[in-house]
Amino acid sequence: MSTVIAALALFGMGSVTQTATSPERFEQKIPGHLPSFWLRKIPAGEITIGAKKVAVTSLWVAETEVTWDIYDIFAFRLDLTPKEQATGVDATARPSKPYGEPDRGFGHQSYAALGMTANSAQKFCDWLNKKTGRKFRLATEAEWEYAARAGSTATPKLDEVAWYFDNGEDQTHPVGTLKPNAWGLFDTLGNAAEWAIDLKGVPVTCGGSYATKADKTTFGTRQYYEPSWQDADAHVPKSKWWLSDGPFVGMRIVCDP
Repeated sequence: MSTVIAALALFGMGSVTQTATSPERFEQKIPGHLPSFWLRKIPAGEITIGAKKVAVTSLWVAETEVTWDIYDIFAFRLDLTPKEQATGVDATARPSKPYGEPDRGFGHQSYAALGMTANSAQKFCDWLNKKTGRKFRLATEAEWEYAARAGSTATPKLDEVAWYFDNGEDQTHPVGTLKPNAWGLFDTLGNAAEWAIDLKGVPVTCGGSYATKADKTTFGTRQYYEPSWQDADAHVPKSKWWLSDGPFVGMRIVCDP
């Protein structure tokens, strides 16, 4: 397809922890809900994107792609009372009903959330910010690649770190089941292609997916939205929330200090 062991401080609802070999991390909880996710604090640095050197400030990066455990709360209004759901509270700021099974039968708990448009990914960040009081967002492509490489220019052994065309069995897999990179981030290559924002401010997916062949499963892999990602969407205009034919598209989020 065309995709920690001592507690050092408190970071809101999660404790900040560190090991000698990995960056600080913190657990972000969703008020009123059990699911949570972990982020790593990556150091500041610089990376070259194309012919341009880009400075990257220190920031927090989610260890894994956003999973359905978290995305469900946003997408299906699980934080609202039945009355609020029935009266359409947040109706224009939440996704419409998805096409069929949103997880495409791949798996749900601990699996990467899939098929959201860039708009939906950004609205998820807006919602999460209101819930937590933090500044979550999509990474820039420079931040994404810098974090994904984790200070290395070497190409990792794909079978150890990525679900891609050769081993993905044409579907995503539970996040965090393969080896993390040196900064404790999982699945930066393969599994689900991850939304980011390019140097010109345009949404783009990075890192390839379970459907990407080995030679294209790289830190430099980028893929922009294509109309074919919504071929089966009969609506006019096409949904601004879901990609009917984009089951390989997911997201990873970052948080500003």
